[in-house]
Amino acid sequence: MTEFEHVLVNSFNTYIEENGIRAISYRLKQHRFTPQFLDVLVDSLNPNLYLGIECKSISVDKGANALYFSQHFTVDKNGIHQIERISNYLNKSGRYGFLAVELRLGPGHGREAYMIPWNELEKKYFSQDLKLTLQEIRSFPEIKREGKNYRVDPMEWERK
Repeated sequence: MTEFEHVLVNSFNTYIEENGIRAISYRLKQHRFTPQFLDVLVDSLNPNLYLGIECKSISVDKGANALYFSQHFTVDKNGIHQIERISNYLNKSGRYGFLAVELRLGPGHGREAYMIPWNELEKKYFSQDLKLTLQEIRSFPEIKREGKNYRVDPMEWERK
């Protein structure tokens, strides 16, 4: 589990506990030859909290200026792109999907994270617009830092 995924799971569980919500956030253990559909899952009877989140972290301080669908996502042995696989899973499961993108800004500059509704990512992918620029990423709802954790509030993230 990456540090970003671990912090996001902890942040969701803090939000859930503080608000007395019957839900749980977790990360399924990834096995070498078993496909993992999403990085973070949130289970709840509340449909607004039945979530699937893919996490990506890019290093802006090392020159990254976009999240590229060819570079930052995988293609499986059958030639199916990760965005297509996740879209299929979200559609079948009924979960709301998001892409959480963490921007690592370098020593002394901290990190920023943004929550992108999965349907926005799908639109770009299927229209062959195969990247998200830093400006586009920053146009989505920010997940604010609170110490080493993030302050998550799924009710603030736009549903389209």
